[in-house]
Amino acid sequence: MHLEELRTLLARHVRPDWTTAIDGVLISKVDRPDPPAPSMSGTVLAVIAQGAKRLALGDRVYTYGAGQYLVASVDLPVTGQFLQADPERPALGFGLVLEPSAIAELLLEAGHGDAPRRGGGAPSGIAVSDAPAALLDAVVRLLRLLDEPRDRAVLAPLVKREILWRLITGEQGATVRQLGLADSSLSHVSRAVRWIREHYAQPFRVEDVARQSGMSVSAFYRNFQAVTAMSPIRFQKQIRLQEARLLLATRPGDVTGVGLRVGYDSLSQFSREYRRQFGAPPSQDAVRLRQAGQVPTGVMP
Repeated sequence: MHLEELRTLLARHVRPDWTTAIDGVLISKVDRPDPPAPSMSGTVLAVIAQGAKRLALGDRVYTYGAGQYLVASVDLPVTGQFLQADPERPALGFGLVLEPSAIAELLLEAGHGDAPRRGGGAPSGIAVSDAPAALLDAVVRLLRLLDEPRDRAVLAPLVKREILWRLITGEQGATVRQLGLADSSLSHVSRAVRWIREHYAQPFRVEDVARQSGMSVSAFYRNFQAVTAMSPIRFQKQIRLQEARLLLATRPGDVTGVGLRVGYDSLSQFSREYRRQFGAPPSQDAVRLRQAGQVPTGVMP
């Protein structure tokens, strides 16, 4: 029953840019299977009401369909693809941006007994589970408020807190709780991820990033791999190539300049790694993107 109403609400309120009148709430609708596309995951809860989606993170692949949810606790470079979608029965999804400050506030209210032990290792940055009825019910009630503008400002924050609480106390609660803890292993890795994203064009020593993240080198390697499914150097390469693709979508004739801007000194290495990642050399892929009218952007899972 929850899924049927969820599908109806999502189809009624979807917008071209996937945003809604409720801050942090996203709705996706895709009416055909799309080719795999790279993006950043964001820190989100994503619930599929119809169809399915597949995400690849490093060597890990996550597939989730109707009645399942995905939690991304770190903004990671992923490759995503909607499945089982057609005009008669499009893929429909709900997304909620996860704010660490809101999770931290709930943890404080709940008391320290609900917090994970800080000495544990970092969980994977992405996890998939079946959505319990209580979570789906809260999502449906939040979307109903899109039809009730008078009540929305007061009730939407309350229902969003309930959704966060369902996540914190649910199957993926350990991951979500770490998102709200300043001293968790996940927060240390998130700090490193942000630094690499901000300085992706610069060479770096892993030892220096580990020190900035507040971890020993061995703990940093272990936790970074657990969260991102990649080494720090491979993670940097993924960010470089995704940024290059964004630039080439608007500057298709400047392959050399784009390669240099994202940190490649060798044009041949840039072209080789770009082709391995996206299936075509930079110049050819840029033309293909422009002809298709596509500009790759970050989207929710």
